[in-house]
Amino acid sequence: MKVVGVIGGSGLYEMEGLVDVKSVKVDTPFGDPSDEYITGMLGDTKMIFLPRHGRGHRFNPSEVNYRANIYGMKKLGAEWIISVSAVGSMKENIAPGHIVIVDQFVDRTLGSRANSFFTNGIVGHVEFAEPVCGNLSKTLYGAAQKAGATVHMGGTYICIEGPQFSTRAESNIYRSWGVDVIGMTNIPEAKLAREAEICYSTVALSTDYDCWHTTEESVTVEMVLETIKNNVAMAKAIIKNAIPAIAGKRECKCPTAIKYAVITDKSRINGKTKEDLSLLIGKYL
Repeated sequence: MKVVGVIGGSGLYEMEGLVDVKSVKVDTPFGDPSDEYITGMLGDTKMIFLPRHGRGHRFNPSEVNYRANIYGMKKLGAEWIISVSAVGSMKENIAPGHIVIVDQFVDRTLGSRANSFFTNGIVGHVEFAEPVCGNLSKTLYGAAQKAGATVHMGGTYICIEGPQFSTRAESNIYRSWGVDVIGMTNIPEAKLAREAEICYSTVALSTDYDCWHTTEESVTVEMVLETIKNNVAMAKAIIKNAIPAIAGKRECKCPTAIKYAVITDKSRINGKTKEDLSLLIGKYL
């Protein structure tokens, strides 16, 4: 049975056609996830939904417990994670309402977020040159096309700390780097998914142009909220199209991403760390 996780905003777990819906609390060695997970069946696929910021949007991007969120997905059996993320557009041709299937990240967080499971006496260096699963990304691109979205295949997501938006000077600097969209949450989420050997890909929902953009008509909160509402409906359609297209067998590098990552002498890894990470590294010890 395929098990697919979706991390995004509230409402996605209310997808039409989801049956046997349950709320599941998961304990992790890294504390509490953002909220209880919502599980259900969509055809013959088990879906696991998690509101990244908690129900009611209680956690800002720096407060989200990314390690617990990803560990919980792994514990519930997720082999794929679809990240649904609202972003600002950094390019004229990515208009509000467009979808970007991100394939690269630039990390501009400030180091305050726990971004690895390999701590407390264990060191692991994981390949991250290609930070998303190419197979899952292709599936999501096709699903977006089928849903009628204006979708861009590939793009660089710059992740800033937040919760404040960029200054205009920062926005223009980021644009000079050639990034495509800007957000606050996909790092360290993508890094942790790779360490958990879960296929990860982002459906970036463009809600507005960042502050670099000047138009005769000012962007209002109401306009952004309406775009988000429409984007969530589109995200549901993309997910519904993607689920049957995801291959049952993972033919990518994601399932063995940490096979050679741990460089700590196995005899020197303390018992507590081995216990905490057994879900992730047990098969390699």
